[in-house]
Amino acid sequence: MSIHNHCRQAAAACCFMLLASGPAMAQSDSRQSSAPDLAAKSMENANKRVEAAIPVVHELQADTRMQPLLQQAKGMLIIPSYGRAALGIGAQGGGGLLLVRRPDGNWSGPAFYNLGGLTLGLQAGAEGGPIVMVLNNDKAVNAVMKKNNFSLNAAAGLTVVNWRKMAQGTVGIGDVVAWSATKGLFGDVVAVGLSDIRFNQHLTDAFYGRTLSPKDFATGNIDDPRAAPLQQALSEASAMSK
Repeated sequence: MSIHNHCRQAAAACCFMLLASGPAMAQSDSRQSSAPDLAAKSMENANKRVEAAIPVVHELQADTRMQPLLQQAKGMLIIPSYGRAALGIGAQGGGGLLLVRRPDGNWSGPAFYNLGGLTLGLQAGAEGGPIVMVLNNDKAVNAVMKKNNFSLNAAAGLTVVNWRKMAQGTVGIGDVVAWSATKGLFGDVVAVGLSDIRFNQHLTDAFYGRTLSPKDFATGNIDDPRAAPLQQALSEASAMSK
């Protein structure tokens, strides 16, 4: 074989290898470039959820009957918007934030959760809106913090009371009190609940820039400056009246 033929064959083989590796290299570059985009999107979603929870806290604070309940609360699951399209038994309800109260009366940074369906009391045709599940005691907080997936209902051994159906003077009779700004969302029953509440590892890690578990939030020592306005609003809403 002549030197020229050998060179032509070598060049052809080299071109073939480059063409063959092209898609794999492009796929690798695509994966590498999409990772920062995904992280940025997760961070944006987490920030929006925290910001959306602040006006919900203000609504809670404006409800005068809520004051004694907020003052004794041990934890709070805030769902800024339980979507109308998700209102159905077993339907997915959107996203929530869980905060626990510290011994000094202030609140921890939020852990991120995805919400399942309302288990009881859903009123057909009701529009969505904010929901807050107030955790009244350590029993309720412990049930939440020990698991990545939990339910707030009777099946989980918790008494969950519909706030709008509570009589005056019965504040705190349940382990959890369900509050909604949407009248009639829970229907006419006294006992309600949420099921299939799952820890959102991806959003939580994206917001704090590190890997955390529900147990990490149990101490109340998790913080981030971006959550400070929400924590402050909740501290003011739950402060003892002077």
